[in-house]
Amino acid sequence: MHYTLNDLKDLKEFYSNQLLNDTVPFWFPRSFDKEHGGFLLMRNADGSLIDDDKAVWIQGRATWLLSTLYNTAGKKQEWLEGAKLGYDFLNAHCFDTDACPNQMGRTSPNQPGRGQMFFHVTRDGRPIRKRRYFFSETFYVIAAAAYAQASGSEEAAQRAREVFGDCIAYASGEKELEPKFTDIRPSKGIGVPMIMMNTAQQLRETIGDDRCDELISKWIEEIERDFIKDDIRCVMEQVAPDGSVIDHIDGRTLNPGHAIEGAWFILHEAKHRNNDPHLIERGCKMLDYMWERGWDATYGGILYFRDVYHKPVQEYWQDMKFWWPHNETIIATLLAYLLTGNEKYAGWHKLVHDYAYQHFHDKENGEWFGYLHRDGSIAQTAKGNLFKGPFHLPRQEWYCAKLLEDHLAINDQK
Repeated sequence: MHYTLNDLKDLKEFYSNQLLNDTVPFWFPRSFDKEHGGFLLMRNADGSLIDDDKAVWIQGRATWLLSTLYNTAGKKQEWLEGAKLGYDFLNAHCFDTDACPNQMGRTSPNQPGRGQMFFHVTRDGRPIRKRRYFFSETFYVIAAAAYAQASGSEEAAQRAREVFGDCIAYASGEKELEPKFTDIRPSKGIGVPMIMMNTAQQLRETIGDDRCDELISKWIEEIERDFIKDDIRCVMEQVAPDGSVIDHIDGRTLNPGHAIEGAWFILHEAKHRNNDPHLIERGCKMLDYMWERGWDATYGGILYFRDVYHKPVQEYWQDMKFWWPHNETIIATLLAYLLTGNEKYAGWHKLVHDYAYQHFHDKENGEWFGYLHRDGSIAQTAKGNLFKGPFHLPRQEWYCAKLLEDHLAINDQK
């Protein structure tokens, strides 16, 4: 199929309207925690609170969103004040005072620590849990950088760059985290180069950092070398340190939505580098391979897990439909279409867009349900929990609206 200019204008208006009049109002201002700082984001379908604990990932992501809206969608004071609630809470409560994973201290608002960040805290910021990787830090970096751009805070910009340095040290092994597995079967995941690439992109595009371009190239090269398998047309989720396939259940498990997210990060980089043809080809190949693996030809939607050799997958939710892979696929297919003009990607974009807004969107209360059974029926009604909050969906709607706005503006100049 082909999108006309009017179709693209309608899509741009749709995404912008959904973001500003449906998705964001579901969360804010009611999620602002004026008493303890941060956000109360664990919510049911109607917006009622189901838990007042706070996931550090989502505190960072919500701070990024509000700052980004302020930076790009209008200088709404409510967004800036909300972003400050999140930024201050992250600094006051979400860094351990000691880098040792086994010590759980707490910092003061005036002297934020630089130990490993927590994953899960109470409403008032008392630490409950850490995880054995550094994704809380990456979400802090994008939050602090976007907030620095919004507020003009040099302190926030400095904090973003410092914690980005910590992330680099964690990713390289210079700073060690407590291992999750023994060294009997070593492996590495695509998640680290992916999230580091996008973190660097966000840092570069808000406050700037001279380290970003070289590091992004390095992480893309690692993904190309070790995770993209052209011979079997797939993108591996984890591999051995030398990039070989680990022929055990965990090693064979693919996550199509995650790989498609990586595809659009690479396509975004291609666009940044004046439509770099090699990166466009690589990003589109990743999308092609994982659409073939992940699209459910029977019911529609993106399946959660697949086995690289088509064997049974261990996780029982392997054929469910989660919200976020659909957000990533909507972005990736639209970006691939606009960069290449290939009508295949327009067709895929319409398929996944129509499926997602038909099945996930809550037309009564706004926002999306997070979890569907394979046939598209709702598995449970939570809109927010330790993993879901105001990030993947509003990021998709914001990114697609901005992407289309830029594309249409260029077209108008021709």
